[in-house]
Amino acid sequence: MFVIHTINELQDELRQRRQANQSIALVPTMGNLHQGHLQLVSTAQQHAEAVVVTLFVNPTQFSENEDLDNYPRTFQDDCQKLELLNTDILFAPSIDEIYPLGGENTSHVHVPNITDVLCGASRPGHFDGVTTIVCKLFNMTRADVAIFGEKDFQQLAVIHRMVDDLNIPIRIIGEPIVREADGLAMSSRNGYLSKEERLLAPRLHQILQYIKQLILAGEVDFNAIESQAKIDLIEAGFKPDYLHIYQRNELKPATKGSKELIIIVAAVLGSTRLIDNIHVDCT
Repeated sequence: MFVIHTINELQDELRQRRQANQSIALVPTMGNLHQGHLQLVSTAQQHAEAVVVTLFVNPTQFSENEDLDNYPRTFQDDCQKLELLNTDILFAPSIDEIYPLGGENTSHVHVPNITDVLCGASRPGHFDGVTTIVCKLFNMTRADVAIFGEKDFQQLAVIHRMVDDLNIPIRIIGEPIVREADGLAMSSRNGYLSKEERLLAPRLHQILQYIKQLILAGEVDFNAIESQAKIDLIEAGFKPDYLHIYQRNELKPATKGSKELIIIVAAVLGSTRLIDNIHVDCT
């Protein structure tokens, strides 16, 4: 595995790969890799001859009161995991390499409307940071395909919109959520949970599953379902940020006739913000 820290070296290596007619897949991460990330890499290997995994804790997607300084950094462990998968390239740049003028002085990519709801409403500016770094990585690598996890479903939708709006020649693949045995969605932030909180955390997914069963049984009063689910979350020890039943393709509130739905949630347990979602296909 090539470990690369500069853009010039990355582009030189990828230029040689393209000259050898190799297709390129990109897996952007912020490190602290778990099995969910490794599944993204395995999927990438099925779609291209060369896989680039990026490891960069992007400061522009964190607000002042978020956990940038405390975000787990496990570089050596991440390298070992990627080497076991025979990853081709790990790109691990410094902040100065990505933002030589500073993040606040860098051009930003803004995707309107879809970034105003859900996580975008509670984390202003977050998605501008995400789309900016992802667009930069697309331009640096000129990858043919990029793999993203569906746990961050809104992020995936925003990236799809950016690619469509800006005519970026890359194919985006969403990888289904990888879960622990008790149903908790794998996340780098799960490590913040105390032992007691970790035992409570699977309740988040259980509540989503219960909502899914209600909908499949014919319940269509989505507002009432959402309200009761928030009460259930509070009683389970969570502080709900949002819980909504949305149209999956539009990320807009579901209506009685909606067929392809997503139940999407963000809630704080202790000091840890967890997100999850589940698909519902109505007949």
